[in-house]
Amino acid sequence: MSEGFALFVRFTLRDQDAATAFDDLCARTLEGIKTQEPGTLAYVTHIPVDEPLIRVFYELYADRAAFEAHEAQPHTKRFLAEREQYLSGVEVTFLDTIAGKVATV
Repeated sequence: MSEGFALFVRFTLRDQDAATAFDDLCARTLEGIKTQEPGTLAYVTHIPVDEPLIRVFYELYADRAAFEAHEAQPHTKRFLAEREQYLSGVEVTFLDTIAGKVATV
């Protein structure tokens, strides 16, 4: 299993209008991630069942340098600057890999 660099982020949104705007911001950000970040191996957003104002992100990077490259991108900087207006809370958990399976394309 490669080392990688992963994190789990849980966002709590203020209300449904904020959730809609946050989802739009995420979609715009994901466009840049898909086209400009080869070291970002997975960047997946989720809505937990029965929690409409929660968003969960799972992010997997090839290594710490790929994460730092992600953080330096203009689309990521825009996301970080704009997201606060929609949030009532955020929790970030950095993850160490123990074992797993990674799909190859």
